[in-house]
Amino acid sequence: MPELAAVPAEDGPQGRGDFEKVRPLPRISIHAFCETEGLAKTMERCAQDRRMARVNTRINSGGILAAANMYAGSSTPNLLILETKADPSTLIEDLGQLAEVCDPDTRVVMIGHINDVTLYRELIRNGVSEYIVAPVSMADIIGVISTIFVDPDSEPLGRSIAFIGAKGGVGSSTLAHNCAWNISNLFSSETILCDLDLAFGTANLNFNNDPPQGIAEAVFSPERLDEVFLDRLLTKCSEHLSMLAAPSMLDRTYDFSGDAFMPIIDLIQRNAPVSIYDLPHAWNEWTRKVLCQVDEIVITATPDLANLRNTKNLFDTLKKLRPNDRLPILVLNQVGMTKRPEIAPDVFCEPLGIEPVAIIGFDAQLFGDAANSGLMIAETSARSPVAESLSQLAHVVTGRAEVKKRKKVGLAGLMSKLSRK
Repeated sequence: MPELAAVPAEDGPQGRGDFEKVRPLPRISIHAFCETEGLAKTMERCAQDRRMARVNTRINSGGILAAANMYAGSSTPNLLILETKADPSTLIEDLGQLAEVCDPDTRVVMIGHINDVTLYRELIRNGVSEYIVAPVSMADIIGVISTIFVDPDSEPLGRSIAFIGAKGGVGSSTLAHNCAWNISNLFSSETILCDLDLAFGTANLNFNNDPPQGIAEAVFSPERLDEVFLDRLLTKCSEHLSMLAAPSMLDRTYDFSGDAFMPIIDLIQRNAPVSIYDLPHAWNEWTRKVLCQVDEIVITATPDLANLRNTKNLFDTLKKLRPNDRLPILVLNQVGMTKRPEIAPDVFCEPLGIEPVAIIGFDAQLFGDAANSGLMIAETSARSPVAESLSQLAHVVTGRAEVKKRKKVGLAGLMSKLSRK
């Protein structure tokens, strides 16, 4: 049986033998499934190492099938470390069962007891990031994780999502904060929320937390930006959610150059699987640059004529700025407000050529109670239709679900009215 060649200690700047040069790992979640006590103890040592201080680690007993059973009803983490004693044919078969419940962006590292280059090639061909032959050391494991997530030549780790309102007061910030909380809570995914409305941001109020430092220190001190400085500025909101809050005072003006937030976004993308950016309702060079930079855009609108005009303008402009990206995600908010004339959702969406991810009904009591208590909607009323809509939004922006199709109706002369305006 052909054998795998040993990996030399000097193999690359982050090789297994070059442990001291391994950089701290980003905010990722790692679940390990161990079939032997030796690997379980090694994983425990890894979890206590300083390089994994920001990693959320869970160690489980069992192998591939135990992982497949666990994730049949829950989301998979950023990285799965799986130990197996199975023979090659059984191993590939077991991986097929895991693949049916594994999220597409989850990486997999296999630790096996068979030294076979043919098996290694087959596993890599099937999407496994790395195969290591047991026994393994702490340096082996952390070195492999670092190669996957800290390689400076690799694509940024995180998925970036920007929220912007088609008009002031449409609830874009509230949706951004709830979406960030839902992603971190539903998927146990490390998430960073950035409140980019430095003058009037409300993230600190909505999370009942008023930190002394936040996004202002990051944007005004770009020369200090690194992982350590970012850690100092972040405020913990929950187990998997951290925040860069906006200042709580108007002691200065907030005028920025076009590229002011680019270093922050680049750094955060390399240090967290998901980042949410709450943009103010404004159109200037830096907001345009942020919208060009992020992976996903969510536009929040209410069903009236001014919102339709602004939303249409945003869609048309972003289509030109991002010709190779999919269209922004649309959320219709505050629908059904008593005594307010509204445009029907079907009529609102037809000129945009897109289906809304969510149509959220007007509920002043629910949103008011949550805001005044510093809680998220799912914490206030987990079974409400609004909470279900926000959960659907979290699934869509992270790529775990698609927008549901709905029937369309005619415009009934609305566009002629809009052109007259």
